[in-house]
Amino acid sequence: MNTLQAPQSVAWTEAGAARSARWRSESGAPPPRRITVADDRTKADDAYKLACEGTALLWRGDFHNARQLLTALARRIDRRPRKRPPTDPAQAFHLHRAAQSQRARILGMLLVSLEPGYDLALRRAPDVREACLQAYGPEEHTGASPALPQLVSLRELLGVIGAYEWRRNGVAIPALGGDRVHPCYGVFSPVRGEYVDLVAEAPLPSAPGPAFDIGTGTGVLASVLARRGVSRVVATDQDPRALACARENVARLGVADRVEVVAADLFPAGRASLIVCNPPWVPAKPTSPVEYAVYDPGSRMLRGFLGGLAAHLVPGGEGWLIMSDLAEHLGLRSRTELTDAFAAAGLTVLDRLDIRPRHGRSRDADDPLHTARAAEVTSLWRLGAARPADGTRSAPDAP
Repeated sequence: MNTLQAPQSVAWTEAGAARSARWRSESGAPPPRRITVADDRTKADDAYKLACEGTALLWRGDFHNARQLLTALARRIDRRPRKRPPTDPAQAFHLHRAAQSQRARILGMLLVSLEPGYDLALRRAPDVREACLQAYGPEEHTGASPALPQLVSLRELLGVIGAYEWRRNGVAIPALGGDRVHPCYGVFSPVRGEYVDLVAEAPLPSAPGPAFDIGTGTGVLASVLARRGVSRVVATDQDPRALACARENVARLGVADRVEVVAADLFPAGRASLIVCNPPWVPAKPTSPVEYAVYDPGSRMLRGFLGGLAAHLVPGGEGWLIMSDLAEHLGLRSRTELTDAFAAAGLTVLDRLDIRPRHGRSRDADDPLHTARAAEVTSLWRLGAARPADGTRSAPDAP
């Protein structure tokens, strides 16, 4: 989901003259109320003080020096005394998120100006035009007025540059024989491959029919199913960036004749023998577009998937729910709440496949959430429509 809002203007004074620009923030951060110009002479301590007080710094110096200043600001944030973490895991999680938000706010105060055409006019600056075009799309122009520059945080721009490199290079997927998936900006990258391995190894249901991949993102799971021999996969998403990304990837991987990518909020029309969903794993509020792949406020997507699953399965079909139990270890959702949701949706558990995470954060003892991450298990829940007492399937007809 893209949270970029309608264009907002921002004004400041530079060299005695009034200046204005458009404000751009993919996270929806409000434009700064105060802006001062900074350059290679600006001291890190002074910049940190201004940023903490809510004054943004518009960089006019060397690009590499701006990156060094951003690193210096991060060091000063990280040097601040840490309170002893609370013993309650949910409270520790919320405090961690609050600290992350505060860190992002301070680091977001270092700004750069993108001139018309996404030109970054700083000394030793890289050419960011194509990266910005892919992330932001074509520039918007209003009437005959000349295009305004756009102010964006350097931290966000570095994320755009990094995402561009990820898209160019791709992520190797062992379950696809090492072929690469190319994530787009704002679309969750399948760097945590254990959940992909679960989909590659789980036994396919014997019931005939197509497969649905709900919330396809990059299209990686739909492509795995197609490579496993599923003759037709319908992959859905509601984010335009994800839809474009998935279409690009299924074409690259040579499965576009078997994978149809459609815009839908959860389910497409009809029924399937297999319906796969890898919803966001943590019931919390996202603060940026890419976090919608991690945080699911109120477990909306999870409950929507479970609530509609039985009605979209053919007799003998299966739903595969891919979930980490991290939320359980954080005290944000219990196992009983999850299994009760299965029962309330008229579903029964056929089997569960588990896998341990392989990412580095699960072994980082300095991570504030280390205890929960170290205990995390990712599961593929094989779900079927519950049978009534006479043994027949009770799934209602799909609309």
